[in-house]
Amino acid sequence: MRKVAGIGEENQIRDRIKKSIHEALKQGIKTTIWLLKLTIPVSFAVLLLNYFGILDMIAGVTAPVFKLVGLPGVAAVVLITSIFTNIYSVVAVLTTLAIPEREGTILAVMCLVAHNLIIETAIQKKTGSSATRMVIVRLVGAFLIAWFLNLVLPGSFQDIALNENKNTSSFIPVLTDWSIDIFYTILKIIILVNLLMILQKLLNEFKLIDYLVRPFAPLMRLFGLSENTTFLWIVANTLGLAYGGAVMISETEDGKLSKKESDLLNHHIAVSHSQLEDPLLFVTLNYNYLILVFPRMLLALFFVWLRKLEIYFRKE
Repeated sequence: MRKVAGIGEENQIRDRIKKSIHEALKQGIKTTIWLLKLTIPVSFAVLLLNYFGILDMIAGVTAPVFKLVGLPGVAAVVLITSIFTNIYSVVAVLTTLAIPEREGTILAVMCLVAHNLIIETAIQKKTGSSATRMVIVRLVGAFLIAWFLNLVLPGSFQDIALNENKNTSSFIPVLTDWSIDIFYTILKIIILVNLLMILQKLLNEFKLIDYLVRPFAPLMRLFGLSENTTFLWIVANTLGLAYGGAVMISETEDGKLSKKESDLLNHHIAVSHSQLEDPLLFVTLNYNYLILVFPRMLLALFFVWLRKLEIYFRKE
């Protein structure tokens, strides 16, 4: 009898796993298609803007603003690049510029706050936050953090000239490189989004999410976030906002996350996400990892509690 009961339980567990995977893939494919429809055209548009020198033109106009936070005019090129692309592109640009370590560190933190703005803002809008507000939070946050670090980091401002080398390469090799990069990006999105969906469904199905939530409960309270957002917070801080947002879309559509909970989380991860891979890329340039991480966490804490204060006074 025990053997029969054991086989029955195994079959039941297997069925629950199959059901979870089936539901996860159904949502995962839907979310993946939406992400790819957004990512591919935006990426190609940035390729054209960069190739025809439009990003450099925008950077040239905005350069005086950067001097207000202790950064050379050339910093505009780097931040504009980050707003339209990812941290890999930023590191590639930084390696070609002679930016001192102090200014480079400040600029790196700004880029970690404001990078990939178009795609990530679209994801946050889909999960219930205002796109305009998210853009303001990230851009204002980037300059606030730069202003603060310029005050507290030892050393003084050093200006450097912008190296105005024209892009003389043929468009075909540039397009080929982009095609290879976007192919790997597509693969990464397909694999990671669907794996995350499966993991999330399994954790919920077998009530394992509670074991994940408990150790982080005090930290979530400190950040002003709901315990329901713990898994999403972990994903966003380890893999990035885009992947955390992909799971958040699923959670909000399933009704497991309220609009307020997702909005508060968005205010946090807007300025503090991807705390592993992206900062470590800057560490290869000899920037301090702790400076790249902790100021963003403090800024995220500030923005969430400011948002909660705003909600409180609106109710009053």
